[in-house]
Amino acid sequence: MHTEIRDFMVTVSKKEVVAAKFPNQEHWLPLSNLDMCFGPPLDFSLFFCYTKPSCGDNWTFVSKVEVLKKALAEALVPYYALSGEIIPNSMGEPEILCNNRGVDFIEGFADIELQNLNLYRADETIGCKLVPKKKNGMLAVQATGFKCGGLMVACTFGHQIMDAYSASMFLISWAEIAQSKPFSSPPTFCRSLLNPRIPGSFDSSIENLCIPITTFHPTKEPNLGANNFVSRTYIVKANIINQLQSLASTNECKRTKVECFSALLWKIIAKSGTTDKNISKLGIVVDGRTRIGRGDEEKTKILASYFGCVLSIPYGSKNVDELIEKPLSWVANEVHGIVESAMTEHFLDLLDWAEAHCSVPSLLKIYAYGSREGPALVVSSGLRFPLSKVQFGWGRPTCVSCYFPWGGDAGYVMPVQSPSENGDWVVYMHLLKEELELIEHEAGHVFRPLTLGYLNEFEQEPLVSLLNVTV
Repeated sequence: MHTEIRDFMVTVSKKEVVAAKFPNQEHWLPLSNLDMCFGPPLDFSLFFCYTKPSCGDNWTFVSKVEVLKKALAEALVPYYALSGEIIPNSMGEPEILCNNRGVDFIEGFADIELQNLNLYRADETIGCKLVPKKKNGMLAVQATGFKCGGLMVACTFGHQIMDAYSASMFLISWAEIAQSKPFSSPPTFCRSLLNPRIPGSFDSSIENLCIPITTFHPTKEPNLGANNFVSRTYIVKANIINQLQSLASTNECKRTKVECFSALLWKIIAKSGTTDKNISKLGIVVDGRTRIGRGDEEKTKILASYFGCVLSIPYGSKNVDELIEKPLSWVANEVHGIVESAMTEHFLDLLDWAEAHCSVPSLLKIYAYGSREGPALVVSSGLRFPLSKVQFGWGRPTCVSCYFPWGGDAGYVMPVQSPSENGDWVVYMHLLKEELELIEHEAGHVFRPLTLGYLNEFEQEPLVSLLNVTV
C-alpha cells in the first residue's frame, strides 16, 4: 500500500539545448496543407515512467540522462525538423527553418517516491511539474529523477508539425539509438505525398467539418478554455474492454474496441445534456496514412513513415435522448459510421479544400464550437503505437500516457496500451468536470483512477454488473 501525493516539489538542476550530432545544411521545410489549415499551434505531451528494479540496476540518474542526451543528438540527425523552429517565410506563411536550433532539455529531481505520484489528477502533478513547457522549437524534453531511483521522461511536441503517430516514430527511433539498434522506420518529410489534386474538388460535407479561423471568437464562448475542463487518467482492464466489445457488437456486426469504447463514453456524457442543449457530438480522430494511398501500395508504404500531421476529425451529431435510450450496439453503429466517413475520398477532398482555403487558416468545427449545442467529445487512439518499445536500456516503461489539455470546446480522450502488454488500457481524459463526475458515477468500476500499482488493485469483474447505462 502507498499514499498518493499531489503536493511535492521538482527542483530543476540543469537546462541545456541538445542539437543534432551531425547537422544538415540550413534549409526551409514547408508545412503541408493539413499542417497549416487545421487548428491553432497546440502542444501535446507523452510521458514514460520507469521504476528502478529491485536488484541488478547499476544505473544512476546522471548516467541515464547522459544516455538520453547522447541518443537524442543522434536521433535529431534523421529527425532534423525537430531540431528546427517555425518562422514566417518571405510570404508570411509559417515554415520550418531547419537550422539545428536544438531541443530544450531539462533535468530535475522530485522529492517523492515515484510510486506515490498521483497520476490520476494529471493537472495537479503531471501537467504543472513533470511535463516541460515548450517555449522554443519543436520539442522539449524533461527527465525527472525520484527518491526511489525511478525516472520519468516527458516530451512536449508541437502539434502544428506532427501528430501522435509521428511522435511515436521519433520516440521509438530515439530508444533504438540508445540501445545501439538499427532504425525500424526512418522518417520521410516528403510533402509531395500530400499534394492536392489538379484540378481540385471536394464534397460539400468538408465545409461542415471546418471553419475559417477569422470567424472564431473564443471569448464569446463561455466553455472554451474555461477552468471547468480538467484532466484525469484511468486504467481500464482488458476483460472489461473485451466484454464491452461483446455488449456493443451484434451477431451481424462486430465493432472495434475503440468504436465500442467511444460509444460507451458518448452514451454517458449525453446524460449531461439539457433542454436547450440537447444535441451531442462525437468526433473520432482518423489517421489518413493508410487511407490516402489506398490502392497504391508503394505510396501507402512511404506514407507509413511520413512525419507530419495526417489527421481528420469527422464527427456525428445525435439527440441526447436518442443516445440515452438506444442500446449500446446502436450507438456503436453510429460511431462506426463516423469512422467510415473518413475514407480515401474524404482525405483527398480535405487536401483539395485546404488548397482552396490556404490563404485563410482554418479550424476544425468540433474543436472551435463543439459544445455549442450540447455535450461534445473527441476520441483519439494511441492503441496502435508500440510505446512499450520506448526502452533506453533500463527496462520497459511501467506506465505510459499523454497529457493534452487542448483548450478546445469539446472534451478529449486518448487511450494507449498499458506497457504490461496484457490488454489493459491507460486512458487520458480532458473533459468538463461535471462530465467526468458523471462517467465516474455511471461506470466507476470501468474507469479506475490510475496508480502505478493498478495491475493488482482490483479483481476482474463482469462488465454488465458494473454499468449503470442502457446497453
